[in-house]
Amino acid sequence: MSMLRRFTATLVLILGGLVAAAAQPATFDLVNEYPASSLPGEADKAFADLVAARLSARLVVRPVPNAASGLRSRDQVAAVAEGRVAMANTFGGAIGDLDPALAIPSLPFLTPTIADARRLLELAEARYQTAFARRNQKLLFVSPWPASGLWTVRPVDGLAALKALRVRTYDTTGTALFRSIATSAEVISFADVEPRLTAGSIDAVLSSGDGGAGRKLWRFLPHFAAINYAIPLSFGTINLDAWNRLDPETRSALEQIGREVSERQWAAMTGRVEANYATMRENGMTITSPIAPDLVAALQAAAAPAIAAWAEKASPEDREIIQRYRSGQPAK
Repeated sequence: MSMLRRFTATLVLILGGLVAAAAQPATFDLVNEYPASSLPGEADKAFADLVAARLSARLVVRPVPNAASGLRSRDQVAAVAEGRVAMANTFGGAIGDLDPALAIPSLPFLTPTIADARRLLELAEARYQTAFARRNQKLLFVSPWPASGLWTVRPVDGLAALKALRVRTYDTTGTALFRSIATSAEVISFADVEPRLTAGSIDAVLSSGDGGAGRKLWRFLPHFAAINYAIPLSFGTINLDAWNRLDPETRSALEQIGREVSERQWAAMTGRVEANYATMRENGMTITSPIAPDLVAALQAAAAPAIAAWAEKASPEDREIIQRYRSGQPAK
């Protein structure tokens, strides 16, 4: 083979390799502190599956559940903002102190039904978008959780039982509320709950039957009180720099996928509590529902000052959202 032919062959191989490399889809990790079996974990898989079906030549989304990334929910916000990970599905209750707007869906006893939780989202979604944009990320989808209850070592059959508990909470508002009633309360990341239960430093966990069932908390806490504390949200976001590097067609497709995943998650709430309760009972748990009247009264009374403390830190726009929600006004 002549030198010219060898040169030409080498050039073809190099160019072919460059073309192949250029054709490789980008891979975005989607990290989540919570288990794949939780509703937000299912949202991650649904998002990744739709991306694979529609954008496989351009993008791969790889779910990383169960804190396998080493990140807790609060850490995830900074990691996405800084571009250390491309995407995260972050539990809102854990990041409410970053921006009072993000605490809205976790405010106690504000959304007794799924319909109420969805209407509150419609009123507040623009604020959530703004809060994440300020942290260099775009909100693509949300995933609601079944209502939070109390997993406990002993039955919570009245106020006296609650007063004896050391409670894990997921936000500062809940901590203030339970500190006013229980023996103690503190914010603990969900990934750190099991070591604390093993050590015996807590004996109650504020969580839905969904996330708790994913971690099999029934090994430590065989009782569940359905206090219907809140219907919180997890937020699926993407780093804005990564987003802006995508072509317009891909961005449009991801926005559509995000809308579809959000709708899927609201639909999945139907019957979820009953399914969770069935699994919990199969594993030897007892479920208290409804809870004792004196416990209801104490929790409702403790909620008012906790929400007032949130309102002092919130913006006028945030407070208006709550006022409009309580007065039954629709989203603008």
